[in-house]
Amino acid sequence: MSITKQSNTSPKAYLGLILMTSIVGFSFIFLKIGLRYVGAMDLIAHRFTAATISLVLLWVFGFIKIPPFNLNKAKSLFILSLFYPLMFFTLQTFGMEHSTASEAGIIFATVPVITLLAARIFLKEKTTILQKTGIALSIAGILFIILNKGSLSGETTLMGVLLLLLSVFSVIAYYILGKKISVNFSAMEITVWMTILAFLVFNGWSITTHIQSNTLNQFFSPLAQKEFLWAVLYLGVLSSMLTSFLTNFALSQIPASQIAVFNNLSPVIAIAGGVLILGETLFEYHIIGGLLVLAGVAMTVFFKYDKE
Repeated sequence: MSITKQSNTSPKAYLGLILMTSIVGFSFIFLKIGLRYVGAMDLIAHRFTAATISLVLLWVFGFIKIPPFNLNKAKSLFILSLFYPLMFFTLQTFGMEHSTASEAGIIFATVPVITLLAARIFLKEKTTILQKTGIALSIAGILFIILNKGSLSGETTLMGVLLLLLSVFSVIAYYILGKKISVNFSAMEITVWMTILAFLVFNGWSITTHIQSNTLNQFFSPLAQKEFLWAVLYLGVLSSMLTSFLTNFALSQIPASQIAVFNNLSPVIAIAGGVLILGETLFEYHIIGGLLVLAGVAMTVFFKYDKE
């Protein structure tokens, strides 16, 4: 039995996942910034407005082609979009109202392990000994950070933890279903229609709520704040539209279990973002835990056992 490098089926998919994970890592910071100005549902509505506008602009200038609506495909896309982005972003954003950015990132580090089990059951994906070791190593890095950091801070409540865990399960369901339907849809086709559906649902929900309470001006007034506007653009264009496309593309190229392990990079990047942007302190255990995570991800992606 010899150790060899994994067949490099799609370098673009892995590069895209690195970019996606980096964006997601910083998104926890921008979520907290956005929630300073509006409630959870308004923030989701604004981010998908930004995402939809960016898609329209790309279409107008000829960078992408928006696929025609097909009623036969609508059912599959609706079920997929129900888990992500509808349930995922709703649960994540409400959870962030009761949690800190770093602790939310740590909770999302459970995604690879649960996805590994789900992919084995539903997709019959097999992982090698080195890949399992890599996943375990990345989890060990996250646990090392948690144990040294101590218990959840006063800003994080049980409700926040439960909501964030439910968002974890919704994104795992998206990975599994997305892997199944990716053979029938292009990455851009899935991204376009899930973004438009989220735009319609979240804006409809939020605007209707404001009309009923006669507070519609509160929905639009935060857009005059530069800090909020930058947060919305980041969350909408990068952390919604672009990450959706990168994930959908990766699902068509590589196993769901490998995609999920990249989520363990997010808390490491969230910590780096807290240090660089929010001026938080970087401790030695952050560095050690981060290196364990990076080593684990590298083992999961690049190596496998080949039976001779």
